[in-house]
Amino acid sequence: MDKILEAVVMSSYPNNVKQGLVRRVIEAAKQPMDSEQCWSMLELSTKLYLTGDTKYKREIGKEVLEVYGHYHPEEFEEFFNVRFLLSLLQEGYGPLGKRSHYVLDYIQLGLQFVLESPSANSIFSLLRIEVLRKVCERPSPKQCAKISKLLTQHPQCIPTGKHQLLFCQQLIRCIGQFQCVSEGEEEIMEFLEQVNKVSGLLQRIWRTQTSAILPSLKELFTIISSTEEQEAPSNALASVVQFVPLELMDGVIRNLTNDDSITDVQMMMAIGRMIDWVSWPLGKNIDKWIIALLKGLAAVKKFSILIEVTLSKIEKVFSKLLYPIVREGALSVLQYMLLSFQHSHEAFHLLLPHIPRLVASLKKEDSNSATSSLEQLAELIHCMFFRFSGFPDLYEPVLEAVKALPIPNEDRIKHLLGQNAWTSQKNELACFYPRLASKSETGKIGLINLGNTCYMNSIIQSLFMASDFRHSVLNLTEGNSQPLMTKLQWLFAFLEHSQRPAISPESFLSASWPPWFTPGAQQDCSEYLKYLLDRLHEEEKTGKRIYQKLKESSLMSQAVEHHYLNKTLIEKMFGGKMMTKIRCLKCLNVSSREEAFTDLSLAFPPSDRNVCGSTSILPVEEVGPQFIEPPENAGQLMGSPWIRRKAPMASDHAAPSMSVETLGFQEPGEAANPVHGNDVGVDAAKDPLSTFGEQTCAPKDSRSVPDLINYFLSPERLTAENKYHCEKCASLQDAEKVAELTEGPHYLILTLLRFSFDPRTMKRKKILDNVSIPVVLKLPILVAPEETEEVCRHGKDGAVPGSGFMTVVYDLCSVVVHSGISSESGHYYCYSRECTDTVPHGQPRDGVPKPASDKQLDFEIQWYLFNDTRVSFSSFESVSNVTSFFPKDTAYVLFYRQRPGRQSCLLHEALAEAGRLHGEPSLHKDLMEAISKDNILFLQEQEKEARNRAAYISALPKSPLWWRDLDRDKDDDSSSGGCSPAAGGGGSGSFHGLVF
Repeated sequence: MDKILEAVVMSSYPNNVKQGLVRRVIEAAKQPMDSEQCWSMLELSTKLYLTGDTKYKREIGKEVLEVYGHYHPEEFEEFFNVRFLLSLLQEGYGPLGKRSHYVLDYIQLGLQFVLESPSANSIFSLLRIEVLRKVCERPSPKQCAKISKLLTQHPQCIPTGKHQLLFCQQLIRCIGQFQCVSEGEEEIMEFLEQVNKVSGLLQRIWRTQTSAILPSLKELFTIISSTEEQEAPSNALASVVQFVPLELMDGVIRNLTNDDSITDVQMMMAIGRMIDWVSWPLGKNIDKWIIALLKGLAAVKKFSILIEVTLSKIEKVFSKLLYPIVREGALSVLQYMLLSFQHSHEAFHLLLPHIPRLVASLKKEDSNSATSSLEQLAELIHCMFFRFSGFPDLYEPVLEAVKALPIPNEDRIKHLLGQNAWTSQKNELACFYPRLASKSETGKIGLINLGNTCYMNSIIQSLFMASDFRHSVLNLTEGNSQPLMTKLQWLFAFLEHSQRPAISPESFLSASWPPWFTPGAQQDCSEYLKYLLDRLHEEEKTGKRIYQKLKESSLMSQAVEHHYLNKTLIEKMFGGKMMTKIRCLKCLNVSSREEAFTDLSLAFPPSDRNVCGSTSILPVEEVGPQFIEPPENAGQLMGSPWIRRKAPMASDHAAPSMSVETLGFQEPGEAANPVHGNDVGVDAAKDPLSTFGEQTCAPKDSRSVPDLINYFLSPERLTAENKYHCEKCASLQDAEKVAELTEGPHYLILTLLRFSFDPRTMKRKKILDNVSIPVVLKLPILVAPEETEEVCRHGKDGAVPGSGFMTVVYDLCSVVVHSGISSESGHYYCYSRECTDTVPHGQPRDGVPKPASDKQLDFEIQWYLFNDTRVSFSSFESVSNVTSFFPKDTAYVLFYRQRPGRQSCLLHEALAEAGRLHGEPSLHKDLMEAISKDNILFLQEQEKEARNRAAYISALPKSPLWWRDLDRDKDDDSSSGGCSPAAGGGGSGSFHGLVF
């Protein structure tokens, strides 16, 4: 019968004809048959099953085996013996070089017919040893899956005792070497199914033998932490972790993170490879294990590992949000990585270029998964905006992308940041500053944030960019008996000459820190600035003088020389004077008092008060770019001072000042539009309010700096409980108080009083009103009548004849911005530029620097954005629009520099003369040596860090290029499949890239 069957199978008849003949043979096999005939048929069916070159032949072999196993059990048991099985497992079946791949399938098929036989136990014992040996030989995923299928169906064959533990460990080793070589989607799905079968076997073993779990996990960690592997272990290992009971997580993580035998490099390798597992599509709880290990490392303060791994892996994790099948786990890991990385903006900023594209892709997908992920991503982004404010230039595209998505409230943001931080002790992360390989492209140097010290950093950078003040400080001589000023000189010198991208102001902070400030807490930068200037002023008042050159100036009379020599540097640079007058409304007696100031604190008018109707003596003007020289006809009225976004039309006879953007189109030699003149006309002098009352009014529902100054200078009525005690009347009387500026400072500092006490909440609240900031400001200064007449005769400084006032022009040079809604929290950063008296690229004329009054206001002076360690190029447009994009980012402290004029000519000329004679300030020997040594030290540190980092990074597992996921999304719109970035889409190549 075996010959007949073999002839039928090997014949060229059609399969349907063959099938009929085979049926007859199989039916005949069900009848009683002698042992020799059974043996022949079993040999033939074994040959067909194991070496058949077609599926049809193997199916016939299987059918015959099943019939003989069922109807001839004794003969089958005799044939299916231990020696035969050992031969199959160790030597294989078939010709050399073409061994059958179906041995395990064959054994699994035959086992069902010998389970009750006397030889069953012998067979099980053999298989327990042989499957262990097979696994140690590292079979392919397909063969491993067959072993798993065999053992799952016949658990009696699973190794026991110590062999079982070894089997689990070796099976994990096998999984670690699994690779899918095909990119076809069917092959990939088959591979995933094979992996699932193998990991499912482990789960089965662990359920019955929990003692095998921890040794198995230890083997898993050994594999993923190895630094010697030539090829990275397979992401299929993720399938193992998903079956580990979560109740074991805490103990496992605690043991790992407290094991001193595990080096940092091994731990970093392990966590890096685990993070790669987020791309494994069938894993459950993978994100939980990754986050648990990250938290465990934070608990034992392994911050360097966390930082390296986060910065190297966060972009790859982010790119997996494109894929619905792994999105949930990837988003969980991303959330923890970002929310815990709170010491630096680096991790978040790595993602900024890619967020708009991802958001657009998720919106296009339009699925429940995408919608939910978008909302969570938007919440995460706003948390990062809150934590790392002060980067408007980088954040604008991201803000535009998520503007339509919900914004979390501040309590929610604080909760998320609070519960995910690596540590509550900020000083524990003090040494992990953002890594900066080189100086900013701007050439400027940043300041390291020492723990909520951005209030100081922004003030220091603003003072440093005040070039006249900086040069004066750098020109300090040794032995000046001014310890704080000396520390400031050293800080300025390092900011000027250091090779470091950012320096630590720790020494200056400890010297200038107000004693009532709480260490580590956010402080008011205006309060710090006042304290700093006062300290510097009082220190110099001991009798030490800085500007010895002023004594030698032949331009000064003795009286003027005495006046300036009696001033400290702070008074010369930031000091102004103000006259406060109080007039009794009964007897009309006026009492006055002059006092010095270094800044003007500008309150916001009540919401019901119309600042446009302010009755200040001579309202402040804000002007657009223009010539500072007045027109010949001093009787022409000034046009509207408000800056507009578009240039005026030719038909507008009373056009406003030229807008900021149009400055560059006006040639320096052209005459300014007469309506833009700086002088107030004679008629205006008779009644200044009639001319300026409306023209200083900002657009409705908005504020401007001139509004606030006019409110500051406007008369205040003292009545009721606030009555004035008149000495002449010898009683309390209604009175009127007015402030007048009598001397304009060289640098005008304006503080916008945004923080007020709310009696309802018993907290300080912030006024978030947007305030427009003029780049040029005109300030009315009270002068003696004879001085006014002299100024008018020479046509200088925009004086108003007979009014007692002259106009002093100021250029904006720094804006300190507060980001947040409370003075006790938030962040400070600043915009700055250097304003000087000379044209930046112009040549001296007759040996004298060209004054700014001979040129159009130079809007090409570069603006910079200083945000702690980061310094970047910026623009006045960014300064103007920052609150429009980020409502909590508001201008707080402004620095203006006075243009040369009569009132300031002595100081300007002295500074210009000093600059012309000496050029850049020359530093004393000790300071130059300190800077030189530190620069050499920095280069040595860079070399050492580069070597260490190279060793560290080489230990990190190498991943496929993550950005291919994002780039692929642009081109895969027409592809089909189940796992692509688009809803329901994605070619097989995309899927292969996702998993492998």
